[in-house]
Amino acid sequence: MTNLFDPLTLRGTTFANRVWVSPMCQYCAVDGLIGAWHYTHLTAFATGRPGLIMVEASGVVPEGRITTGCVSIETDAKVNAFTPIIDFAHSQNVKVGIQLAHAGRKGSTTVPTDDHPIASSSEGGWQTVSASPIAYNEMPVPRELTIDEIHALTQSFVDAALRCVKAGFDLVEIHAAHGYLFHQFYSPLTNRRSDEYGGSFENRIKFLLETTKAIRAAIPQAMPLFVRLSASDWVEDGGWNIIDSIELAKQLKELGVDLIDVSSAGNVHAQKIVAGPGFQVPFAHAIKNEVQIPTSAVGLITDAHQAQHIIETNEADAVFMAREMIRNPRWPLYAAEELGVSVEWPEQYLRGKTK
Repeated sequence: MTNLFDPLTLRGTTFANRVWVSPMCQYCAVDGLIGAWHYTHLTAFATGRPGLIMVEASGVVPEGRITTGCVSIETDAKVNAFTPIIDFAHSQNVKVGIQLAHAGRKGSTTVPTDDHPIASSSEGGWQTVSASPIAYNEMPVPRELTIDEIHALTQSFVDAALRCVKAGFDLVEIHAAHGYLFHQFYSPLTNRRSDEYGGSFENRIKFLLETTKAIRAAIPQAMPLFVRLSASDWVEDGGWNIIDSIELAKQLKELGVDLIDVSSAGNVHAQKIVAGPGFQVPFAHAIKNEVQIPTSAVGLITDAHQAQHIIETNEADAVFMAREMIRNPRWPLYAAEELGVSVEWPEQYLRGKTK
């Protein structure tokens, strides 16, 4: 029986355990560059000894950001700013990954604390792009990408991945979920194209598959490659669903993807989500079983015994957690004690052990 604190090896990387920190947008980068907050935020998690910390969605081009306060990684300097964070995490035997992202039509917004949602040009906003000129809710209508622009963006993802390799990241993840650009292409609700990137299922997944293939060929063979998918659009008719996700995951596996990071939703405002503890775990379980590929589960996973149950029943190979980690950055140490598992603590914190 596999346990929450058992190691997991993917390609040439071994994660010390299966408690992983979800990517969390911090909305405080300056022109895409991280600062002191990001260092403190991420290294705090490392002191809790999770198996992996995933850095927030990072735009492969400046126009790929979600908000004007989000991270972008189009230059060496911006990516290399993460190296001290990675070095500290490695000193704690913690791996670090990064989400390569493009927000598409959901970009050019202000940070959540602002009093208006859309950033003007004077505030650093930009013209958004998408698979088709269909707006998200009341946001501006995006411009449809040309085929040449799609090919250029694939290269931007590759270039960003290579920068991350040089900066010391242990893995890269393609963010193809939550209604961002790749999701806008593969969902029939947001892709009305009539060219080779629209229409059929095979055409709608083509952009993601081409980019995945290019990244896999560019990064070291020993480096894991993850893809985050939205397993369902959570609509009654006509949207992307778990059957589609299983078929897409099969093709991603063939291209050398090592783990499917399974989430859901985010593409249309009319989604009807039935949320509850572990509500997305069945999606991860279905993809894992049908595709025979490692998966991670995410979404309202907060309790040590709940996380252990997901792993020991083989519903997923790892769990990603966010809000509970915010509340307690050293949750993995707490969870190990709760489960009666002996794990190595940072020597500076040994006095905090209760068992």
